[in-house]
Amino acid sequence: MNILVLGGTKFVGVHLVNYLLAAGHDVTIATRGRAQDPFAQRVGRIILERTDEESIRQALRGRHFDVVYDSQAYSSNEIKYLLDAVTCERYIQVSTASVYAPHFRLAQTETDFDPTTHPLKWCARDDFGYDEVKRQAECAMFQAYGHVPAVAVRFPLIVGPDDYTQRLYFYVQHIVQSKAMHIDNLPVQLAFILSDEAGKFLAWLAQSSFCGSINAANAGTAQLRDIIDYVQNKINTPAIILPDGGRASFNGFPDYGLDLQRASGIGYTFPALDAPLYALLDTYMAQASTEA
Repeated sequence: MNILVLGGTKFVGVHLVNYLLAAGHDVTIATRGRAQDPFAQRVGRIILERTDEESIRQALRGRHFDVVYDSQAYSSNEIKYLLDAVTCERYIQVSTASVYAPHFRLAQTETDFDPTTHPLKWCARDDFGYDEVKRQAECAMFQAYGHVPAVAVRFPLIVGPDDYTQRLYFYVQHIVQSKAMHIDNLPVQLAFILSDEAGKFLAWLAQSSFCGSINAANAGTAQLRDIIDYVQNKINTPAIILPDGGRASFNGFPDYGLDLQRASGIGYTFPALDAPLYALLDTYMAQASTEA
């Protein structure tokens, strides 16, 4: 297949492109051209500015791809800019579990947010909060461009050794280096997906006929308290939790988990969360100890 990936120079995008290449697809990445990628001559490259309508038109006008992956759609306007310029047989948008806000629960199903009935507003990424602009991106895709076969992949927290946000690493680093943290939700249960698994699932979708919204996560949830206990016990160093400590990354997060029955129904089984998550914590502990 001839595939366009918007992004692809870091994190999930790198995993996605590697899986697509391994499957024998012809891949072109579209970026601002400011970051190097690890693909050498194995991919084609297009330079564009994702939020600039004219830049997208000039870069993609008249181009056709079998599949377009878009990890950079943060508003309805950006959906319009892209799908007015390029044609494709299938469009796969990286969405987020944040579309379910504020009504989070531990068995979140895709029907908890319906982008075909939510009022569509044409907006830029700064016009609303993150959860609403991502809802609007889905709304634009399924309402205004409903003629394009499309998928919205709703990811939870994405973590991995390549996670540039370092949100989960924050906890490990603070424990290993005996730094105080302020944590307001120790009992919270959270859904995660490892970055490699996220890329693997996205690549798998290229050969699926599924269209619609779909949850994607490692199976199960992790309690923040258990994550902290694992690190404390592994290095025999207590976490320092104080009101005036550094504000923890996941403060304010509610309990939530993603129901994965829709994914299993189309033939994809996500691995359990525990083993890869705790292996990642081991990696983070080794990293934090070298920084101490």
